[in-house]
Amino acid sequence: MLFGHAITAQQLFGQLLIGLINGSFYAMLSLGLAVIFGMLNIVNFAHGALYMLGAFGAYFALHLFGLNYWWALIVSPIAVGFFGALIERTMLTRLRGLNPLYGLLLTFGLALVIQGLFQNFYGASGMPYAIPPQLAGVRNLGFMYLPNYRAWVIVFSAVICFATWFAIEKTRLGAYLRAATENPTMVRAFGVNVPLLITATYGFGVALAALAGVLAAPITQVRPGMGADILAVVFAVVVIGGMGSILGSIVTGFTLGVVEGLTKVFYPEASNTVVFVIMAIVLLIKPAGLFGRTA
Repeated sequence: MLFGHAITAQQLFGQLLIGLINGSFYAMLSLGLAVIFGMLNIVNFAHGALYMLGAFGAYFALHLFGLNYWWALIVSPIAVGFFGALIERTMLTRLRGLNPLYGLLLTFGLALVIQGLFQNFYGASGMPYAIPPQLAGVRNLGFMYLPNYRAWVIVFSAVICFATWFAIEKTRLGAYLRAATENPTMVRAFGVNVPLLITATYGFGVALAALAGVLAAPITQVRPGMGADILAVVFAVVVIGGMGSILGSIVTGFTLGVVEGLTKVFYPEASNTVVFVIMAIVLLIKPAGLFGRTA
């Protein structure tokens, strides 16, 4: 018994599962933010709106084109990624070399416009999106019942996060990407189209957000405010892990999701603020974040 409440094993493992689910979304979204910040030095406030677009893309794919969840998992992130690339090519590229505050303000404005448009047409209430039949049902683990879809989200998110880390840290393309952030002139000397690389990077970061949105659609429902609800926590995750740190975003995202879930068991009143308390403590001890590099 803790804080006057008897905690059962089923409650504990249930909240741990919820924490891992939320951590999966935190990790994928913060990973996209880290990729964009590391390459473009832009704090992408439109990330939540683009996460929402990914969920709506899955909804439109089903109801307008008859494409099931598995097709939506491919088509929606690609479509939103191209939309992100268009944003970078037509708007953000004009701000290159200026104070990063301009990029922050532009993406914040874009987020308000996108969310406002969808809220105007679809309202604030959520629209259901069914779990694919192949992932319906639950498994009895003895100590708890594990929904198949939630297990899929956790495993798939972890695979995507690891694959992204590997591509950026261990491949030649990743080496060019990292080099272009520090010395674009030298990278151009190797025949690399740096502007195209930057555009593709922003599109990829946006596609990660959209992919998280598709994964979230059957769990949280599809609604215009879904991105705004999660964005503050995701930015806290990025700050704690270290701005621009790929590994920091992944590890911190999953870890803070679990911490948040366990807090709901042992001290529910603090569950909405625990991430921000941790952020304040980390900034006091290590301002660059847990995995960040000091300048």
